[in-house]
Amino acid sequence: MITDNNVLRPSWRAPEGVQALCTTRRGGISKPPYDYLNLGSHVGDAPAAVKENRQRLAAFAGLEPGRIGWLNQVHGTGVVELRPDNVQLVPDADASFTRHPGIACAILTADCLPVILADADGSVVGAAHAGWRGLAAGVLESLVAAMGVAPCRLFAWLGPAIGPDSFEVGPEVRAAFVQETADAAKAFRTEGARKGHYMADIYALARLRLEKIGVAAVAGGSFCTLQDQHWFYSYRRDGQTGRMATLVWLKP
Repeated sequence: MITDNNVLRPSWRAPEGVQALCTTRRGGISKPPYDYLNLGSHVGDAPAAVKENRQRLAAFAGLEPGRIGWLNQVHGTGVVELRPDNVQLVPDADASFTRHPGIACAILTADCLPVILADADGSVVGAAHAGWRGLAAGVLESLVAAMGVAPCRLFAWLGPAIGPDSFEVGPEVRAAFVQETADAAKAFRTEGARKGHYMADIYALARLRLEKIGVAAVAGGSFCTLQDQHWFYSYRRDGQTGRMATLVWLKP
């Protein structure tokens, strides 16, 4: 079962009415290689296991199962507003936000970076799937713009992703960020990487993108999904694997 001991609770400055959590791989019923709390319906796991895992997550969070806004994530910049009439549609998008209490924005990851946002008034929350492609293309900027809140009034938390000592990338990844801002070069290093490659710090890249648009209150960013096999799924490490979920919602 899911317990407080096997989920992550963000340590951030969001107001009291904002609720958030990130699952680990503990607390579900999926069999290897998806053991145990796989929440992704697109990875080849038994549908009945995914359904049970999602029901467990909803019960633990105090949410109705049909009020979690799952997305079909496509590594883009699309943003959807979740409302009671569309929360079950599963649109192609990589970010969502809501102003409706009791509806959760949900992001699935297994190395990519989940980012959640909340405003200082506790009136709107959002979440983004920030793999390097979406991050470079502007998914965080798109989400902040869609939420319609002054960036200086937003709080952000960076959930578990592949860490800077594990994320080796090619020169095209570095170029995608550096062409946007020269400061992004600081998030890449050659030490520890194969010739012609770089080690990338996706947390630093996300912080840079957020700070550039005025989101200064950014917390989190200390995990490595690849190195911590006990707690986290990692696509780069395992290939066929499950997905964790990062949720944020307004307390009903």
